[in-house]
Amino acid sequence: MSETLMGRNDFKDFAALCFEEFGDRVKLWVTLNEPWVYSIGGYDTGRKAPGRASKYMNEAAVAGESGLEVYTVSHNLLLAHAEAVEVFRNNPKCKDGKIGIAHCPVWFEPYDSNCPDDKEACERAMEFMFGWHMDPTVYGDYPEVMKKSIGKRLPSFTAAQSKKLRGSFDFVGVNYYSAFYVKSIAEVDHNTPNWRSDARIEWRKQNKAGQTLGVRGGSEWDFLYPQGLRKFLNYAKNKYESPKFMITENGHCDIDYEKKPKLSNLMDLQRTEYHKKHLQSIQQAIQEDGVEVEGYFAWSLLDNCEWNAGYGVRYGLFYVDYKNGLKRFPKMSAMWFKEFLKREEEMGDSDEEEYLLNVATKKKRFLLATGSASCFIPKMSESSKALELFF
Repeated sequence: MSETLMGRNDFKDFAALCFEEFGDRVKLWVTLNEPWVYSIGGYDTGRKAPGRASKYMNEAAVAGESGLEVYTVSHNLLLAHAEAVEVFRNNPKCKDGKIGIAHCPVWFEPYDSNCPDDKEACERAMEFMFGWHMDPTVYGDYPEVMKKSIGKRLPSFTAAQSKKLRGSFDFVGVNYYSAFYVKSIAEVDHNTPNWRSDARIEWRKQNKAGQTLGVRGGSEWDFLYPQGLRKFLNYAKNKYESPKFMITENGHCDIDYEKKPKLSNLMDLQRTEYHKKHLQSIQQAIQEDGVEVEGYFAWSLLDNCEWNAGYGVRYGLFYVDYKNGLKRFPKMSAMWFKEFLKREEEMGDSDEEEYLLNVATKKKRFLLATGSASCFIPKMSESSKALELFF
């Protein structure tokens, strides 16, 4: 038995144990969290565990082959996902549950809005970032643009594997944070293959006119672009025949103002605005565009260790005092969420933004319906901040 097959069977056995033990109580399941990050970071750029990459991508990498292993790893992730979903759907304890993958798309705008190549590159970027792991679960195969560009380095599915992958989700998990400009690259060095050169794109923080997409947060890749979430939901809705969506992560980071009074961290105006604007965009997608969004999870309930950034940035709705017994204090964003979730009275039409948020609260179409305010409990898995891989 090959090592990869053993790995898939191990994952299948682990999933079966979880479903058997918790399937009668846990109703929402994610098999893979951000497979794009796992594969790219671990096996193409080498900036995340296990740090495998070619030397031309990462001098610190001691082993690996960029542009090859990255696709092999994702291929096996998808096959393991399909096995787990089959077990899930055959377990009577999970009959009322739902399962899916948490993807991590960013939204892309053309670097030069007047350049057809840059516009086309945005579509190519979406295929390479989102379609890579989404298409197999819908169509049983990779996007055509990937197969054409990558060639023999991209594994293929057997007929049985394709059949098992098709329809292997009940909802599409979306970890959305930011957006970027994309510039098309005409020529690449085929002697140094990697994911980005295969996609023939460059991500840019500014467009040709020197503009950014929005206000920047505590990271160099964190921009406030809530309309990007609505645009993505419409893109995926139209391409994949109106699936159900779950916003499995959405959040804003501040740098840790360690040398400033704690009040600087508690008065998180940008985070409050971030969530407010993104919830509004989701509500517009639901009401005006017909997108089905079944849940929203903020990243994160608490400040925590954020992968490469460690404790240098803060995503939490609650401030954690690392130097004082890990005491926790609600930030302005937490207090805003508290009021948002319990709001019932209808506001005047003159304040359209607040009115939309109020309607959203009453319908609760994008909040998990558990019958109380406790439905807003941000998920406590590790956040993967995808763009750290490139900056």
